[in-house]
Amino acid sequence: MSELSLNSLLVVPLAPLVGSLAAGLAGKAIGRRGAHIITILGVLISFIFSAMTLKAVAGEGAHFNATVYEWMTLGNLKMEVGFLVDGLTAMMMCVVTFVSLMVHIYTIGYMEEDDGYQRFFSYISLFTFSMLMLVMSNNLLQLFFGWEAVGLVSYLLIGFWFKKPTAIFANMKAFLVNRVGDFGFILGIGLILAFTGTLNYGEIFAKGSTLAAMTLPKTDWSLITVICICLFIGAMGKSAQFPLHVWLPDSMEGPTPISALIHAATMVTAGIFMVSRMSPLFELSDAALNFILVIGSITALFMGFLGIIQNDIKRVVAYSTLSQLGYMTVALGVSAYNVAVFHLMTHAFFKALLFLGAGSVIIGMHHDQDIRNMGGLWKRMPITWITSLLGSLALIGTPFFAGFYSKDSIIEAVHASHLPAAGFAYFAVICGVFVTAFYSFRMYFLVFHGKEHFHHKPFPGEHDHHDDDHGHGHAHEPHESPWVVTAPLVLLAIPSVVIGFLCIEPMLFGDFFKGAIFVNHELHPAMEELKNEFHGATAMALHGLSTLPFFLALGGVVTAFVFYMVAPQIPAMFAKVLRPLIVIGENKYFMDWFNENVLAAGARLLGRGFWKIGDTAIIDGLVVNGSAKLVGLIGSLVRLFQTGYLYHYALVMILGVFALMTWFVFMHP
Repeated sequence: MSELSLNSLLVVPLAPLVGSLAAGLAGKAIGRRGAHIITILGVLISFIFSAMTLKAVAGEGAHFNATVYEWMTLGNLKMEVGFLVDGLTAMMMCVVTFVSLMVHIYTIGYMEEDDGYQRFFSYISLFTFSMLMLVMSNNLLQLFFGWEAVGLVSYLLIGFWFKKPTAIFANMKAFLVNRVGDFGFILGIGLILAFTGTLNYGEIFAKGSTLAAMTLPKTDWSLITVICICLFIGAMGKSAQFPLHVWLPDSMEGPTPISALIHAATMVTAGIFMVSRMSPLFELSDAALNFILVIGSITALFMGFLGIIQNDIKRVVAYSTLSQLGYMTVALGVSAYNVAVFHLMTHAFFKALLFLGAGSVIIGMHHDQDIRNMGGLWKRMPITWITSLLGSLALIGTPFFAGFYSKDSIIEAVHASHLPAAGFAYFAVICGVFVTAFYSFRMYFLVFHGKEHFHHKPFPGEHDHHDDDHGHGHAHEPHESPWVVTAPLVLLAIPSVVIGFLCIEPMLFGDFFKGAIFVNHELHPAMEELKNEFHGATAMALHGLSTLPFFLALGGVVTAFVFYMVAPQIPAMFAKVLRPLIVIGENKYFMDWFNENVLAAGARLLGRGFWKIGDTAIIDGLVVNGSAKLVGLIGSLVRLFQTGYLYHYALVMILGVFALMTWFVFMHP
């Protein structure tokens, strides 16, 4: 087994960082063209070195696990920057850099007229650096640095249009919700540090059996279960799992390129990556795995339902992301970490494709995002049409497409699991197949087929510009996007079709993740059962044509076609009959209402109590003002004895001497 070069690994995160600093600090000097050239070059170099690393890891079994820089030593604790590069890391490096490269190229066309052009390129390159530092880390300190850095940059990107109130609200919401998850995450890291004395992955995993035998002090709770649940709460925030999912749909307020970058391939998958990396710990707690399974199941099914009633093209894709993240989490819960990471990879390509395709439609529609104002675009935007079709087919799990291999493997793994929560999870992921196909092709048919609604738009678009020729009430002709937009669509469509077929065998049943992911096959046999049933990628796809998920997906597509192309009066009738359910969906299960009117109101009440009682009454009133008043009172009493008359002082001296003599006589008779 060969050792990878440290210098070549350092190039991977540092190249995007250099590009980010150049575009951010010298943006005016290098201009718009210079900003996109230097940032794209940085990410391209990073991708090339990542691909070389993946080739060495997959072909030669190369690896790297060492400290790069020792930051601080506290007793026996070493805080350091270090890289761990194995199959899991190398795959993530390639996915992050490739999708980021496509987004950088796409941004040239999408942000062409934006005043913050250089600033945007600086942010997305900084985001790429942060994500690479996260996935390449070999210790929890660096992981947490990358974790918080992607959160910070996502805050900057979601609120990129900082003069837009909805964008400012959305980025603050994302920041606060992620802090809730990160509080659990830091507790988990703190418990690991307290009971192992180290932050290094290898040293922590070596002490896993010791942690499993311990209980949390002064309780009878299993320590390993508490640690794993705390770590997963961090993943719930970053990977938008119920109930910490509420930030992700609102984050569509940012420009479309960051929707593809943050919400398809990178930030939201950080939680999935982290749980997979910590698999030696999670395998020690069935309670934590059941918790993960239930949360993932709820997210996969109920977030899909919300996708059905969305009319904003980006929000449909956003709820699709939530649902697919639920699928990945379900796979983690049944110890199918390989399958979760495999779906993470395939999903990164086809979801980035769908987001960028949605952005291309938005450009063509002059920034109208309401799918009810579209229709018939296939003739006017042929490249966007065909690539969006390929992405949609991959998303719904069509046999031979990338999404089929990963999504069907998740369903089979859940079916093979013996965990108590697996029954509910199987129901959720099976129902989710129909729901995903229905809302995906509802959007596809309304956007690309049927009647053209954009000549006389029936609905005012959320992002209409009322003061220009593209505003509400003005006719406009959609058009295909420029090549810098369509080229990334084509390049993402290719892996969306073929990557699953090519990679399923080595990633799921080969040695690609050997040493990176640990599964206790005796307690959690799902992956072993999948391996016994696997007879090749072609055979799996052919068999998939006769399985329940395929017919459910086909049913979803046919239902969407009938509802929106043949008989649009049917969904209108359902909308009237099921109005109470529609209202619940439109209010997103009232989660935002609960957060704003219960949790936030409670927090405000608590804060007011701390202010009025703690700060004003106790600190200001008692401690600060009270001590001043006490000193004043003592001073006013002492002042009574300071008369300025000499005979008063003489009298006091005589009385003092008399008192001392009396005391001396009585004490020494």
